[in-house]
This record gives sequence, structure tokens and C-alpha cells, in this order.
Amino acid sequence: MPYLFTSESVSEGHPDKVCDQISDAVLDELIRQDPQSHVGVECLATTGLVVVAGEVTTKGYADVQGIVRKTLEEIGYTKPEYFFDSRGSGVLVSIHEQSPDIAKGVREDNLDEIGAGDQGIMFGYACDETPALMPLPIQLANRLAQRLSEVRKNGRVPYLRPDAKTQITVEYSDDHKPQRVTTVVIAQQHDEKDTWGKITPKRLQADLLQQAIKPVLGKYFTPRTKVVVNGAGPWLLGGPAADTGLTGRKIIVDTYGGMAPHGGGCFSGKDPTKVDRSASYMARYIAKNIVAAGLARRCQVQLGYVIGQNEPVSLWVDTFGTGRLENDKLLELIKKNFRLKPGHIIQDLDLRRPIYRQTAAYGHFGRENFPWEKTDKAQELKKEAGV
Repeated sequence: MPYLFTSESVSEGHPDKVCDQISDAVLDELIRQDPQSHVGVECLATTGLVVVAGEVTTKGYADVQGIVRKTLEEIGYTKPEYFFDSRGSGVLVSIHEQSPDIAKGVREDNLDEIGAGDQGIMFGYACDETPALMPLPIQLANRLAQRLSEVRKNGRVPYLRPDAKTQITVEYSDDHKPQRVTTVVIAQQHDEKDTWGKITPKRLQADLLQQAIKPVLGKYFTPRTKVVVNGAGPWLLGGPAADTGLTGRKIIVDTYGGMAPHGGGCFSGKDPTKVDRSASYMARYIAKNIVAAGLARRCQVQLGYVIGQNEPVSLWVDTFGTGRLENDKLLELIKKNFRLKPGHIIQDLDLRRPIYRQTAAYGHFGRENFPWEKTDKAQELKKEAGV
């Protein structure tokens, strides 16, 4: 039967995303200087304060204070009236060396021998709902959140402040095909007034409808689409001054918006020896290439690892009845065409580069500039499958 499905996203100014970006900005700086840096950095942000803590083993050096302030400035936290800004907020740093018990399990002398930086389960997913092979609800929610930041920064809606949340509900047909967006929900922080007067809910909704909602939703926006902007009324105080932020608290936004499972560990602040991150990227890479090859309309891949060991303990694939091959045949293709040792994942996806700050807002998946989004294996998979 037809059904509705909802996903949400947040802007780069959301407190948790502020923390994700700071953690990944520190990672980028260290991995830029020393590609073999081992990094596990967490962040907390609240009124007038940022705390950065974690474990690092590196030959590089990061000016964490400077990185925090630059990141906040780029996001848009630049005014004292936000009660959290790049100049006035305090920054506390507590970073120490990685545990030797963990470090010894992650051998760096041979790619074949690099062990997983932690135990855990990782999921990857792809479907044919969008050109990016992502579920439509989370893809639209992410793009809408991104658009809100763009119109704030480029001056099209200059009275917006950095914090925002988006939520998209999509109606699906009984054969799992998206039909239309039934509801758009936006919570957007804003100034109290500008040169034209007080910012009213009516004005805010009209501006966002024209500048963000309709351009992003395109054909999925219909006359029946319900739009709710700031359902609780004006929103002036936002960001970490209104809600404490933490690294890794938006992993459902980072992944598939609830359409598919995600692992228990977050991505941000972790170097690629942490399979929470790198194996999740590989699982997405596998699933996306299977769908791109036309071997399934929907595909989900799970990997499992043990700390210090270099082979996955499990590999599982499910096509939800949409596959053109039996799952055991797909597993054979995966094992033949994708290397799953942590060191090989790092090498094949070229993960020892400072690319992580840009992943930390608007989703780790569904944007073509990341290496795990390539579909370069699709033709070979299709050929080998003989379909």
C-alpha cells in the first residue's frame, strides 16, 4: 500500500554540526601534515565555550584554538548577540596521545596488516530514487538545509542566522517509488528585525518558499504540499547558546535519514583507520555500484570488524527482493571486486587526504565529489553478472 516516509537534516550552524565540523577540521589539519595520523577528536559547544578533547598520535601539529575560531567564522557565528561567536567564545583543549593498547593493533608498516581501529558494524545503502542513488527524503532534506545556508551567506535572505533544521515527508507508491513531497518543515533561526522592519512568520515563510523550498524540491513540490516554517513562532536564540552541541550526535543525518540502518559509531573526528568511518564509506561504495550496475533497485551492505584484525568478520548484502541475482552470487561479486581490509579500503578510496571537514555537514553520502560515491565498478559488475 502507499505510505509516507520522513527524514530530517540540519544546517552547518546546528550545534551538533558545529562540533562535527570542528572535529573534522582538526583531523584535516593533522592528516594534511602527517597522512598516517591517528586521530579521535571530540567536541562540545555551549554558550560562549568550545571544548575539544580526544586522542591523537601524529607527527603534525594543529593550532586547535585557531581552527575552532576559523571554523566558527566560516559557519557564520560572527556576532556577539548570538551569545556564541568566533572571537568571544572560550576554547578549552584537552588532547593526549592515543592508547598504546589500541595503537599496537593498527600496524602501519604494511597495508595488508593494518588492523581495524575498533570493533563494530557498518552499513551502506543505495537505491534508484535519485540520480545520486540516495533515498529521496534525506537527499532533499540535506539539499534544503544546504540551500538555507547558501541564501543566508549570499545575501538573498540576509536576516537568517546560522542554526536551522529541515524535515521532508515523501509519499511513496505501493511499489516504493516516490510520488511527491507531502510536508516540508523548517526551523530557521533569524534576526528580530532588519531595515524593512520586524521579521514576521509570514515574511519568513514567503522568502524561504521562493528562495529555498521550491528551487530544491522542484517537481516534488505540488499545490498540495504543506509548508510549516517555525511552527513554534519566532526563533532568535539558537546555535550552541540555546542547545549544547556534541560531535557524532547526528549520524542518522550523516547517513540515510532512517531509510536504512547505520552503525553505532559516528564518523567525524576519526581518521580512516577507524572502520566506523572508512568501512561505512566502503559499504556505500559497494551498494552504490551494485545499483548503478542495474543489479538491484535497492541494496544494503553490512560489514563487521574486530579491533586489531584486518579481515571483516562478516559481509552481508540484501536487495529487498529487487535484485537480478541471488544474494550469494552478489556476495561472490563483492568479494571479487572490492577489497575489504582496512588498509586496502584506505588505499582504494584514497582516504589519507584532508577531505573530511566538507563531509561534516549535509550528509556523507549523495555528493559526487567524494571517492566513495564513484560508480567506476558498475560496468565490470554488470559484465561479470551477465545480465
